[in-house]
Amino acid sequence: MTSSLRTDDPRPAVRTEPPGGQEGNRRPLARRARDWLTAFLFTVPGLLLFAVFVIVPILYAGYVSLFNWGGFGSPSDFVGLDNFSRLFQDPVFLGDLWRGLLLVLLSLGLQLPFALAMAVLLNQKLRGRAVYRMLFFAPYVLSEVITGVLFSMIFAPDSGLADKVLGSVGLDGAGGLWFSGQNTVMATLFLVMTWKYFGFHMMLYLAGLQGVPPELTEAARIDGANAWQRFRHVTLPLLGPTLRMSVFLSVIGAIQLFDLVWVATQGGPDHHSETMAVTMFQFGFKRYQMGYASAISLVMFLISLVFALFYQRYVLRRDTEGALTTMRGAR
Repeated sequence: MTSSLRTDDPRPAVRTEPPGGQEGNRRPLARRARDWLTAFLFTVPGLLLFAVFVIVPILYAGYVSLFNWGGFGSPSDFVGLDNFSRLFQDPVFLGDLWRGLLLVLLSLGLQLPFALAMAVLLNQKLRGRAVYRMLFFAPYVLSEVITGVLFSMIFAPDSGLADKVLGSVGLDGAGGLWFSGQNTVMATLFLVMTWKYFGFHMMLYLAGLQGVPPELTEAARIDGANAWQRFRHVTLPLLGPTLRMSVFLSVIGAIQLFDLVWVATQGGPDHHSETMAVTMFQFGFKRYQMGYASAISLVMFLISLVFALFYQRYVLRRDTEGALTTMRGAR
């Protein structure tokens, strides 16, 4: 069978175009513009709220910190950076920095390991473990104000429940100075903080432990790894993202701690339990030195911001990169 190709066909060649022609090319651009417009319209309300309740107050606090202002009328007594230079010469504020660092170290060294140990324990098949989880998490549900009032009564000198319990077992001299002693107030305060917040971190760790595949720990057990080796080399690395987020929340919470301290001690005795937030409140709403209080608030903000950026850049980077890689791969 032979075929011949005719090259002298007088009919003009038919030009093929993509479906829809130029209209088809414009359609993806229109769809993309519509998607951008939709995203913008959904984002604008959140951005406006963020600007009104976060950006504007921060900028205004920065402006007020440059004045010696009592909070009434318009700021007029411009002092420049004097409030900040005064800040770092104030022994109370320098003590606040030290106490904040102490609370961070105690939280990371004692509170979070305790919460992790309880999470590992309650992740086992124990009778009534749901009840234990509820009991340990219940303090976190209480507000800081209720917690402060409750422990102010428990640790009241002589008449408090703590002193009565110690007296009933023959340890009368062990109590007395809880919130009222300069050497005991921070230890007592940290004890209350641990009671209040460890349940929250415990539940975070429990949620992370639920995501550890049991096949991995079972394989490690078959290979001869003991309980500690299975936890150290299998469970703990897989729990890494949860641990890193828990550390971040604990540090930021310690930096901004206010209401629990204010209700329990109001920073006493003699400033020995003050935090930066308590000092800011004292100067702003008790002494009417809004310029100085605004300087303290800016320093708190900068400390939190620097820590958050550093932590995001060097600690959480691997977690966020993994999440983005997973999202790209799912497309």
